[in-house]
Amino acid sequence: MANIIGVKFRSRGKLVYCDAGEISVRVNDYVVVDTDHGPEVAKVVTLEAPSQPGEQLVKVVCKAEAKDLEEARQTLEQEALIKCREMVAELGLKMKPLAARYDSEAERLTVFFSAEERVDFRDLVRKLSHALERRVELRQVGARDEAKLLGCMGRCGYPLCCQNFLTSFASVSIKMAKEQSLALNPMKISGICGRLLCCLAYESKDYAAMKKKMPQLKHEISTPWGKAKVVGIDLFKETVTVQLLDNEAVKEIALSELVQPEKEPDKEADQT
Repeated sequence: MANIIGVKFRSRGKLVYCDAGEISVRVNDYVVVDTDHGPEVAKVVTLEAPSQPGEQLVKVVCKAEAKDLEEARQTLEQEALIKCREMVAELGLKMKPLAARYDSEAERLTVFFSAEERVDFRDLVRKLSHALERRVELRQVGARDEAKLLGCMGRCGYPLCCQNFLTSFASVSIKMAKEQSLALNPMKISGICGRLLCCLAYESKDYAAMKKKMPQLKHEISTPWGKAKVVGIDLFKETVTVQLLDNEAVKEIALSELVQPEKEPDKEADQT
């Protein structure tokens, strides 16, 4: 007895009957079907054969694996994004579709886009939803999210942190760049998104803690060679470069070798 099943390539698409052969499947399973366009993933919706023989049955190749489902989803998302871009151009909308994402059941599509101004995309949603036969939602994102969606290589030569492992964007300020003694050149401390580099926040607390240990530039301090003025500090080596006041000689000294000022006696302790 033939093992005939009914499948759908889209939730609201046409019911297609297939010959599953010796492959055992259940309703809601996913299978790979050999179509005229090549292998495609479809969802099993019925195990009952048609009451009347119709067109020639297509062949079920195998049950779909996680890899097949992911490839099918990526194909659908890419097709949806291309369609969205075509409609944006037709409608003359000033927006840039970036990525399309389906939900777990491929019933709802979310399209992420960037735009410099507010865009009335109601007509686009209506037409795109009709063309794809799915519910469509458009979501505008900022510059950082745009970089995360598109992906690229950072200044360090590695994939962008936001694309690779960051799950949220930390607050980054110009103060962090100053604490790390970086040149305040926007071209050097900004990412491809045009915002300050996310990595400025990674070691900000460590730099702040190290700077608290260091004397400030141009301050006078005591050294084993006498009084001196601080002319440079090296946070990584934990050294201080000083210029002696008596002979203007320049020396580099470890932070641990600096002469610490004596603490004043505790008056309250003396009174007790």
